[in-house]
Amino acid sequence: MTTSKQLSQYPIHLGHGATAHILPAMTGGMEWYERYGELHPHDGIEGRLVSMHTFTEDWAGWEVHPQGAEIVLCTAGSMTLYQEYPDGRTQSVTLSPGEYAINPPGVWHIADVPESATAVFITAGEGTEHRPR
Repeated sequence: MTTSKQLSQYPIHLGHGATAHILPAMTGGMEWYERYGELHPHDGIEGRLVSMHTFTEDWAGWEVHPQGAEIVLCTAGSMTLYQEYPDGRTQSVTLSPGEYAINPPGVWHIADVPESATAVFITAGEGTEHRPR
């Protein structure tokens, strides 16, 4: 039976064998992400987390996904994504609805949100690290 779910509340895990799994309700806390990593360990770096978040302020910290690329697709509002490459090079891109950017593996990234923005993320989450702004 097909069910209808809100992506912002129930993210999806894409795994080996072209599988898609509805995940437990998003809590917004780091413990949710830690539990996610335990739910599908057999997919390793090939697993992808598909999630959607709405932001009304700048991101509080930087993050990096060392094992794979992340797609950030803006669906509403606008956001400026800042990327810091391992060689020290930086770049930024402002995303509007329908536009996306790719955070390559190993590139630290953060976003500023002038008013409000919603984005869909397709993330290679294994090994994700965080650091303060």
